[in-house]
Amino acid sequence: MVATVRAATLLNYAEVARQVGLNPVRMLRLVDIDLRALAHPDLRIPATNVGALLEVSALESACETFGLRMAESRQLSDFGALSLLIRHQPTLREVLATFAQYRDLLNETLAIHVEETDRTVIVREDFLIPMPAGGRQAYELAIGVLYRIFRALLGARWQALSVNFTHAAPQDLLVHRRLFGTELVFNSAFNGVVCASDDLDRINPTADPAMAGYARNFVETLPRAGRHTVVGEVQKAIHLLLPAGEASLERVADSVGLNSRSLQRRLADQGAEFRQLLDEVRGDLALRYLGNDAHSLTHIAQMLGYSQISAFTRWFSARFGMSPSAWRKRRA
Repeated sequence: MVATVRAATLLNYAEVARQVGLNPVRMLRLVDIDLRALAHPDLRIPATNVGALLEVSALESACETFGLRMAESRQLSDFGALSLLIRHQPTLREVLATFAQYRDLLNETLAIHVEETDRTVIVREDFLIPMPAGGRQAYELAIGVLYRIFRALLGARWQALSVNFTHAAPQDLLVHRRLFGTELVFNSAFNGVVCASDDLDRINPTADPAMAGYARNFVETLPRAGRHTVVGEVQKAIHLLLPAGEASLERVADSVGLNSRSLQRRLADQGAEFRQLLDEVRGDLALRYLGNDAHSLTHIAQMLGYSQISAFTRWFSARFGMSPSAWRKRRA
C-alpha cells in the first residue's frame, strides 16, 4: 500500500514556489502529483512524491530552505478536522498525544515521539519510509510546523532550548533564525525540538473541554481516524527506539501495549515477523545515516544498536552486498 498524506501538506507550496521563481504546475507534473492537490486540501497524495517535490523544488530554485519557507506561514487551522480538537486540548502534552492518535488523518508516514527527563523533553519527528535525498526539505517543513504549533499554544515569545536536524547546516541560516530564534544544532543524532519539561504541562487558557469533546466525536466519524495496523505501529516503535538502543522485542511490545508473545502472534497474522521489520527499519536508517558524512561509522553503528562496529559491518555487508565504507565511497 502506498503511504499517503493530505494535500494540505502543500497548502502554500504554490506561493513559495513562485517566490523563488518556479512554476508550481510544472513542478507538480514533474513528480507526478495530481494538480488538484493545490486546491483540495483533503485529497490524499503519495508521501514520497511530496518529498520528491520539495527536494526538486529546492534544487531547481537553488533555495536550500524551501521546506522551511513553507512552514513559516502555517497555522493550526491548516490541520483540517483536527484543528478544533488540537486547539482545545488542555496542555501541549495532550496535543502531541492527539497527533500520535490521529496521525493517519494527516500524514501516516510521520511519527512523533516524546523522550522526557527530569527537566528537558526531546520531541522527535521521524519519517517511517525513505524520503528522497534524505528528506532534508520534508524534515525542515515538519519541524518548522511543529515549532509553529508550540508557539501558537505557548505564546509568540516562547523559545525551545534547541532545534535539531540530522543534516548539515545550509550556507545561509537567515530563515532558520527567523523562524526558530534559538540554538540550532545540525548533524544531530535526531530531528526534533528540545524544550523544558514544564512546557508540556503548561495550561492552555483557551481550551474548552466541551468543544474538545465535540471535536473528538466528529473526528472519530472520519474514515481514517485511528486506523493503525500492528505492523505499522511496530515499524513506528522501532524507528523511534532503535537510535536509543532500546528496540528489543520486549521494549517494542510494551510500547504498543502488548506482551512479546501476543505481539509475535499478531504480526504473524499479518504475514510479518519482528526480526524482519527490525532489519527493514535498520536498513533504512543505516542508509540515511551513511548519507551524512558528519556521522562516523562508529557513531552510526551505535545509533543502530551495535556496540561493536565489526558487528554492524557484518550485518550491513550481508544486507547490501558491500561494507558501509564501500557504500559511502560509492555514493560519493
